[in-house]
Amino acid sequence: MSSNARGAILALAAMGVFATHDVVIKYLGGFYAPFQTVFFAALLSFPVLTVALLTDAEADNLRPRHKGWNAVRTVLSVITSASAFYAFATLPLAQVYAILFSAPLVITILAIPMLGEKVRARRWAAVVVGLAGVMIVLRPGQSELTLGHAAALIAALANSIASIIVRKVGKDERSIVLLMYPLIGSFVAMGLALPFVYVPMPVTHLGLMAVISVFGIGASWLLILAYRAAEAVVVAPMQYSQIIWATGYGYLLFDERLDSATVIGAAIIIGSGLYIVFRESRTGASRHKPVLETRGRDEAVTTLRPGLLQRLILARRKRAG
Repeated sequence: MSSNARGAILALAAMGVFATHDVVIKYLGGFYAPFQTVFFAALLSFPVLTVALLTDAEADNLRPRHKGWNAVRTVLSVITSASAFYAFATLPLAQVYAILFSAPLVITILAIPMLGEKVRARRWAAVVVGLAGVMIVLRPGQSELTLGHAAALIAALANSIASIIVRKVGKDERSIVLLMYPLIGSFVAMGLALPFVYVPMPVTHLGLMAVISVFGIGASWLLILAYRAAEAVVVAPMQYSQIIWATGYGYLLFDERLDSATVIGAAIIIGSGLYIVFRESRTGASRHKPVLETRGRDEAVTTLRPGLLQRLILARRKRAG
């Protein structure tokens, strides 16, 4: 088996685990406010941060070098987590994914002012077509737009801005700093909201909270292995396989049916995203390759960015060697 084929299979497995992670979020969303779910997911992710701190022997402090950008990214990560959790709890899974898949389109636009990226006519056309696909999914004026739709759009936008910030300052910041502050920010912000929404939890549901953290970290690890094995242009498109998982899970577990608008809109969004990915992979077509180099599904607290985890692992191996 070629390395690219192995990487594609690992990425598909990662997306399957991510989709299962989201199913658990959706299930718990029927019992608890997103603030409570995010709080416990963040709390149960702290052991990973502790291990990362203990194994990171780089001689430096934990203060960010770009305090302003890191503060903004932390706030955006908190918003992404709460918004995405709410969207999964209230909307059909496939519809949430269709909206979240617009993130590469937004990243392409934001890369212009934030990274100095030049976007030529063809990628602009792909962005416009993709955004038209989002409008088809939302169907303003033809169907009721709910807070869940707004939450999914906010999650896609906040995630895109946070991803661009990582591309902008990530090379100057320690990976542990980039991992730590969003996690602490989510824990503190959701903790402040928790007294107003808290509902007592049985042990089984607390266990499912742990499952969310384990699945998020496990899927991130599989994605690291995928990017090690294959080219980014092979791995990145695998994220769209989540729509297949979402359709199956939605039908079997939540009695959800895909409507034609969601199918057509999702197809347009995915096609536009794929075009941008393959366009960026061409030599000389893109200076920064902001979509290809965003190696993570999102900035939610339970889905730690694989690129940052990979930097920690590589740094540890370099010191050991």
